[in-house]
Amino acid sequence: MRTHYCGQVTETLIEQTVQVAGWVHRRRDHGGVIFIDLRDREGVVQIVVNPENAELAKAEKLRSECVLSIRGKVIARSPETVNPNMNTGKIEIVAQSLDVLSMAEPIPFQLDEKNVGEETRLKYRYIDLRRNEMQKNLKLRYTVTKAMRAYLDANGFMDMETPILTKSTPEGARDYLVPSRTHPNKFFALPQSPQLFKQLLMMSGFDRYYQITRCFRDEDLRADRQPEFTQLDMETSFMDQEQVMAMMEGLAKHIFKEAIGYEFDYDFPHMTYAEAVQKYGIDRPDLRIDMTLVDVADLLQEIDFKVFAAPARDPKGRVVALRVPQGGRLSRKEIDEYTKFVSIYGAKGLAYIKVNDLSAGLDGLQSPIVKFFPDQAMEILARVGAQDGDIVFFGADSAKVVNDSMGALRCKIGEDMGMIQERFKPVWVVDFPMFEADAEAARMVAVHHPFTQPKASTEEILSHHAPEQMLARAYDLVINGLEVGGGSVRIHDTKMQAAVFKLLGIDAEAAQEKFGFLLDALKYGCPPHAGMAFGLDRLIMILGDIPSIRDVIAFPKTQSAACPLTEAPGYVEDAQLQELALRFRKPQLSATKE
Repeated sequence: MRTHYCGQVTETLIEQTVQVAGWVHRRRDHGGVIFIDLRDREGVVQIVVNPENAELAKAEKLRSECVLSIRGKVIARSPETVNPNMNTGKIEIVAQSLDVLSMAEPIPFQLDEKNVGEETRLKYRYIDLRRNEMQKNLKLRYTVTKAMRAYLDANGFMDMETPILTKSTPEGARDYLVPSRTHPNKFFALPQSPQLFKQLLMMSGFDRYYQITRCFRDEDLRADRQPEFTQLDMETSFMDQEQVMAMMEGLAKHIFKEAIGYEFDYDFPHMTYAEAVQKYGIDRPDLRIDMTLVDVADLLQEIDFKVFAAPARDPKGRVVALRVPQGGRLSRKEIDEYTKFVSIYGAKGLAYIKVNDLSAGLDGLQSPIVKFFPDQAMEILARVGAQDGDIVFFGADSAKVVNDSMGALRCKIGEDMGMIQERFKPVWVVDFPMFEADAEAARMVAVHHPFTQPKASTEEILSHHAPEQMLARAYDLVINGLEVGGGSVRIHDTKMQAAVFKLLGIDAEAAQEKFGFLLDALKYGCPPHAGMAFGLDRLIMILGDIPSIRDVIAFPKTQSAACPLTEAPGYVEDAQLQELALRFRKPQLSATKE
């Protein structure tokens, strides 16, 4: 049906006969001569159907998105009709034959329509995917996965599959459960990651594994998160943390170069989790924005202004200052909008000092709060490096509220004021906490997962001495404020794994029930191993500067984890439920007051 893709018919084929196939992108009738822009995945080519052509009658009945196969001669366009914006802009095809392969009804939206609702786009995704933007995004995705495979294959990794139907495990997000017909009242779970299986592959002697795999998590959605997602999963044996990170950094650089032609000519910097949170309020800092949070609690503990003094004295509190270069031009309305913004993260307000003239001392400052700590104001400004024309914002509350609100404010102001100059800014974040307290569960939980190796001995873990202060041999690769990959050195010792389970409140019996297969495998010679996973969907977003994760996935879900195209999830027949020994229960509705 074709000899060439539409977008590949160029001036090199002039005077040759070609056959192309695709969709009618546009049809124009110019005094009996019909022009058809024919589109396929490689681009658009102009077809000319002359009045004397017997196929003219067919061409007159065409509308957008009809599917055609056209045979014709390639000729040069006249100079005044050349389109320099198209690969095919110097030629056109004079049709000799035209076959209508499929007629199309009027489509629900035009491909060049800008404000199409997302629900409509997803309902008619097969039409939405015809748009140039979406074709470009999915081609980028293919290019990235091809680059991933090439790099890993060249470095001795083997592509290996792991199960999709597996066992539900705790210590993570909610699992998607799958009932079993052959094992009544028992359930499979869809994998949140291939974590345990890839560790078992290391114990099996396959020392370099990778897989581009689907993972599933039943959790609340965000712009950069889906219930099912794709990750590049990797594991290695006999490599330490630095070696794994160096190899994965090489992979990241290879992907950027092959996919978009971008080269990093430097080693990615390393930053500890503690430093990231202290300076940026978050463990995935956007280093393109050259502003940091500065602690000033030590200067404000003795003042009478309780809004600052109380958190300054509280061991779990924090008081920080954020200097915004030339932020003094912000209007009162803009400051009020930022105050409203930080309230989303629990902040009760947003104090500030505008620096009009440092040389004038307090008289050169504009602020509703300086009167509460006049003796400390100039010292705070000196600490943050304030200059004339700046504004300094303050956050004072619990450490969590301050980190969340001021970290987010830093990024928002940076974007709003055009501070982002560099296209990409990567950083390795290391030395994460191994454990954290879960107030709701009244126990410790693993920050990453319970198979991560702590920077502590088995004896220290069993003593339960300050578990919140224990660090993990874990590492995340962050680019532009998004975590694109994370990994860790794994526990390869039975006693260490048992000790971690015990600290997490998983007794020996429960550990054997849930992870017995792993604990048994550790007994029979387990090599030191470490691994990492890259979030493919999120990585494509960064590479293509694409704001929504749904625009890098062919058939994504909505914010409510539904598919408008197939109308999934859906109801099933009673007979299917009976086979699974299941029955419906009405969901309990929360009580409401009349």
